Amino acid sequence: VQLQASGGGLVQAGGFLRLSCAASGRTFSSYYMGWFRQASGKEREFVAAISRYGGTTYYADFVKGRFTISTDNAKNMYLQMNSLKPEDTAVYYCAAGSSYVGVSIASNVGYWGQGTQLTVSS
Repeated sequence: VQLQASGGGLVQAGGFLRLSCAASGRTFSSYYMGWFRQASGKEREFVAAISRYGGTTYYADFVKGRFTISTDNAKNMYLQMNSLKPEDTAVYYCAAGSSYVGVSIASNVGYWGQGTQLTVSS
C-alpha cells in the first residue's frame, strides 16, 4: 500500500485543521491505520490509530478529546485536530500495519506515508 498525507499548514493556537491520508494499492480495510508525529529534535511518536473497518479507535493521551481519527471509503483516512496547541507542532505521518501493534509502535510500522508539516503558533 502507498500512502500520501496532506493537509498540514500554519494554524493559530486554539484553531483546528484536518489531515488526510490517501491510500493506493490495497485498501485500508486490509490494514490498521494510524498517525504519528515527529517534532524537531524528538523521536517519532504515536498519535492515533483506527482498526480495520474503522470499528475501534486508539489515541495517545495527549490528544484525547482534541483529535479524532476516521476513515470513509477505505481509501482515505483523516485526523481532525481541534484545540491545537503550540506543542502539537510537528511533521505528521500516516502509517499502515497488520495490527494495532503494527501502527502504534514506530519500529513496527509496515508502511509510511510522507510527512505533512503542522505548525501551531502561539
